[in-house]
Amino acid sequence: MAQMSRLILFNKPFDVLSQFTDKGSADSPRRTLSNFIDVPQVYPAGRLDRDSEGLLLLTDDGKLQSRIADPKHKMSKTYWAQVEGTPSKDALKDLQDGVVLKDGKTRPAKARLMDEPPCLWPRTPPIRFRKSVADSWIELTISEGRNRQVRRMTAAVGHPTLRLIRYRIGSWTIDGLANGEWIEAS
Repeated sequence: MAQMSRLILFNKPFDVLSQFTDKGSADSPRRTLSNFIDVPQVYPAGRLDRDSEGLLLLTDDGKLQSRIADPKHKMSKTYWAQVEGTPSKDALKDLQDGVVLKDGKTRPAKARLMDEPPCLWPRTPPIRFRKSVADSWIELTISEGRNRQVRRMTAAVGHPTLRLIRYRIGSWTIDGLANGEWIEAS
């Protein structure tokens, strides 16, 4: 009888590497997935930058890992981005139409202003606060996964990302999952 594959949903905290070991400096070891997840033989399906938070999927199934991570499958991912300033309708339209980056134009995205996400956990350290510069939240859904793509897209339309949380990958979300917690999908 074939063994069922495992799928873990992890709400990755800020400043955690999306890998189980840190090959960086031994003087100042960084937090990794092994600080939170003690499940053998599972590996991240895709990456989430150290300075980003939110949903990271891990699995022991290579085909599932490829389907989640490989851009050719166009699995959509939704991000909540806290950005400097308040994007205009034109800036949101630019994100929706696709933004020209150094490595080419992005695919069209879904982009809208949103209220601060409900049940938002405090970030350690907190983002910098400046009285003179307002900030706002954007919900951005993309179907590709270029390096630091969301941050580069918001910067390209004049609104640098201050905080980035991946809320959803495909049909999986961080709903009900506290920061730093994981569950096994059924």
